[in-house]
Amino acid sequence: MPNLQTSFGGLTLKNPLIAASSGLTNSLSKIKALEKAGVGAVVLKSLFEEQIENHTEKLTQISDYPEAADYINAYIEMNHVEKYLDLIRSAKAECSVPIIASINCYKLTRWTDFAQSIEAAGADAIELNVFLLNAGEFDDNYLQDSYLSIVKQMKKTVKIPVVVKMAKNIGNLPGLVDKIKSLGADGVVLFNRFYQLDIDINKMEITAGTVFSNPSDFHDTLRWTAIVSGRVPEIKIACSTGVHSWEDAVKGIIAGASAIQLCSVLYEQGMEVVGNMLTCIEAWMEQSNYEHISDFTGKLNYANIASPSLYERVQFMKYFSSYQQ
Repeated sequence: MPNLQTSFGGLTLKNPLIAASSGLTNSLSKIKALEKAGVGAVVLKSLFEEQIENHTEKLTQISDYPEAADYINAYIEMNHVEKYLDLIRSAKAECSVPIIASINCYKLTRWTDFAQSIEAAGADAIELNVFLLNAGEFDDNYLQDSYLSIVKQMKKTVKIPVVVKMAKNIGNLPGLVDKIKSLGADGVVLFNRFYQLDIDINKMEITAGTVFSNPSDFHDTLRWTAIVSGRVPEIKIACSTGVHSWEDAVKGIIAGASAIQLCSVLYEQGMEVVGNMLTCIEAWMEQSNYEHISDFTGKLNYANIASPSLYERVQFMKYFSSYQQ
């Protein structure tokens, strides 16, 4: 029988399927259900600094007593963080799969403050949910410098593995991943999914767009997984965004990922999809004579195919020129 064990971000996983950070990982009951469904690890819903500050800013605006507002704001922050730490403690006490905490901040001090508390609570690793957008206020190096400064300080702060969830809007992604690796990062996740927006043309308002990913999103994930794993072979990669089937999971591993994060497919098909995907992956491995996940990890990445330019094609004309109606 094929062995699905793999390693990612300094952790050994019983299989490569990881429940990504979402509303499905924000309570002990859901985490236990995901473990029962068969996932190899769980990434907790992110602790967002903005959520804490949103509460405190509202209080500051309505309070006539600054000292009281400061006290209440500090209490609210502590309460938010303590609830998150309680979730880590309870998940570690009642679950056997690795528990990966996720934090999303924009101030360097907050990353390190939260990370120290998370490590003390017993998390197996930390996923840095770096969610930055340069809308023209900063120079071209702003995003890369932000990633590097956060990772550098984080590795000085905690001893547990640190994984970085990357955004698509990064120039020279392999170069940045290589720098992150040199600073000691234990893995990267490709990719973060930005908040999607839309416009209501009747109300003339900005509204929320599509929440879930779709299968077509996986093409970019696959391309960059193959390129980054070929260019920076020493770092572990998890595919995320657009994974909707067991075939996608296998393709991601062939491209160079050692783990696969699931989110939208869990919402749309239910947690039982995990068991179905694992069964199909095992059957495919047996049929293909693979005993271990590592036997085909990166087999068709950027460094292991005769024509790496296949991953560099960006012009539609190269495709449509051979397309017959």
